[in-house]
Amino acid sequence: MLLKKLALLLMVLSATLFGARFGIDNIGRIVRLTDPQIAPDGKSIAIVVSRTNYEEDRYDPELVLIDVATHNQRTLTRDRRGVSQARWSPDGSRLAFLATVDTRTQIFVLPMTGGDAWQVTKSPTGIQQYAWRPGASNEIAYVASDEAPKVTGEERHNRAFEIQNNHFLLQEAPRPAHVWLIAADGKSAARRLTSGAWTLPVSLPPGAPSSPLSWSPDGKRLAIVKVASPYTGDGDKAAVQLLDVDSGNVRPLTGRTLNESQPVFSPDGSRIAHWYPRDGENRNVNEIYIGPANGGDTASVTRALDRNVQRVIWMPGGKSMLVSANDGTTTGLWIQPLEGAARRIDMGKVVATAGFWLDASVGPKGEIALTGSEPERPAELYYLASPDYRVERLTDYNHETTTLELGRSETVQWDSDGFHMDGVVTYPPGFVAGKKYPMVLYIHGGPRSASKQAFSSRAQLLAAQGWIVFEPNYRGSDNLGNAFQAGIWNDAGAGPGRDVMAGVAALERRGFVDAAKMGVSGWSYGGYMTTWLLGNYPEKWKAAVAGAAVTDWLDQYNYGDANVRRGSAFGGSPYTDAKRMQAYREQSPIYYASKIQAPTLILSDTGDFRVPITQSFQLYHALVDNGVPAQFIAYPVTGHSPSDPIHSRDIDRRWIAWLGKYLAP
Repeated sequence: MLLKKLALLLMVLSATLFGARFGIDNIGRIVRLTDPQIAPDGKSIAIVVSRTNYEEDRYDPELVLIDVATHNQRTLTRDRRGVSQARWSPDGSRLAFLATVDTRTQIFVLPMTGGDAWQVTKSPTGIQQYAWRPGASNEIAYVASDEAPKVTGEERHNRAFEIQNNHFLLQEAPRPAHVWLIAADGKSAARRLTSGAWTLPVSLPPGAPSSPLSWSPDGKRLAIVKVASPYTGDGDKAAVQLLDVDSGNVRPLTGRTLNESQPVFSPDGSRIAHWYPRDGENRNVNEIYIGPANGGDTASVTRALDRNVQRVIWMPGGKSMLVSANDGTTTGLWIQPLEGAARRIDMGKVVATAGFWLDASVGPKGEIALTGSEPERPAELYYLASPDYRVERLTDYNHETTTLELGRSETVQWDSDGFHMDGVVTYPPGFVAGKKYPMVLYIHGGPRSASKQAFSSRAQLLAAQGWIVFEPNYRGSDNLGNAFQAGIWNDAGAGPGRDVMAGVAALERRGFVDAAKMGVSGWSYGGYMTTWLLGNYPEKWKAAVAGAAVTDWLDQYNYGDANVRRGSAFGGSPYTDAKRMQAYREQSPIYYASKIQAPTLILSDTGDFRVPITQSFQLYHALVDNGVPAQFIAYPVTGHSPSDPIHSRDIDRRWIAWLGKYLAP
């Protein structure tokens, strides 16, 4: 009893003298900001602000208007579900947005002079995305999936469908998505602009959003992406098309048939910029290609940048573009002219939000609005009056988090197999030099992603337990150029594993790591690296957390949403070449699972279309059959990771509890 009282007293004194540490409850109080949109007059910014609602197990979004000059805020929507994609009308008099009605997403338009928003669409399948038509046409183009065919009689009970290149969770044949046009007042019926067995792209998260509709400035054409079929495994069969709105004629921009995406008309309508992988190879970085808007060859303008470019937004005047990419342990922003070298924008310690896509918009005079975080501050709204101005923070929604005692983070660098690479280390609050601490690896997924020196709630949560947190960027990450990203081709585990272990060794040489108490953890490809390291360096780890872990590349090829597209990482199908089949097996962590020694927590969604839960079942049985302590927790939700706050909180709780059980003094 006396020891308990002393422990409680120490906790109170610690909180009083040093401040409270970051905990799971603090995660639920973080306010989320997304999709800033600068008004056509440049004076205000519309942004979606979401707060956690644990009672209803959801995030409640509101549309907020922020005055650039005064920072004053005005809430535009209340008690609407699923608010997203705010977009200004060309004249700035109205603001459209998406919201949920009877489980379907529809377009609403809000007059900025006052009054309630009106519902524009009543799509039976819901709206995926939309774009205002330029000029005074008062029309909106949108994308929606086709309805299922109507069947009567006895055949209405027949639910059989053909399996093609799609994930194993499919319950019906996927339907194509097409373009429609509707008056912004919603008083007339929508007009279909495209049809057919092909589809506009549909993105399943995590990943960049579906290629947005892009209007020509004269409002006569739309730049879209045509995908051969709605089956997700065929998603690489994508090419930019030009749609004539009045005639409905669709023709290709270039002669390519694969891997084109994200077309954007220039401000004068003479050019189109779009995504395309370097030299057409999926293993390579994404580049921005530009060509004439009437069709013809396009060529890369970002080759010299040598980064996996995530976003392109034309600057006013059309002589340059804002482009972004992961760069080291931050998000790089550049002004890329049509010819010549890109110019880096100085963001200081602000890391722009760019999980597969830069969350930003550009104003009429070259202003830039974006969401971003700092190492000890969750995401806020930031603003640059021009690319040459200093970045300014406009909001302070997450001030509470900055008052806590957080772990300090820094970028670390090391060498492995001829690569000079980096990662992020977060130290526990109150870190004392010369003292040894348990260390936990928190490995990013993707693998085309990067750990950055930005605010990370999970890294802070782990550090608050008194652990060093190491987030390594291994080959295959998209933050250090084409050779680094492509270095993972047909070498999914061994090379990246050596990279991670070289980083671990570099930190051990600093003298603050307790080598007898190291844990490894990650989600998705981070789960893959976790299970690879467990089986290939078995004596190194005290405990592990494997979330949505890829353990078997054959399962990925056969069952996941990208399925056959995964073959490009190995050079093709495993079923057409015996050596290639062996490569799939040898690069699968399940091949080495019998060597695992560390107690492992396995986490997965039952409805995970990206990394099928079958792979977690394999890992669980391999561990239990070999006497390794293991716990397998499944979340009965759809998606690659839980998107609701209750299950997300449960993951955090289990993550730290499992590691704490084996890393505690």
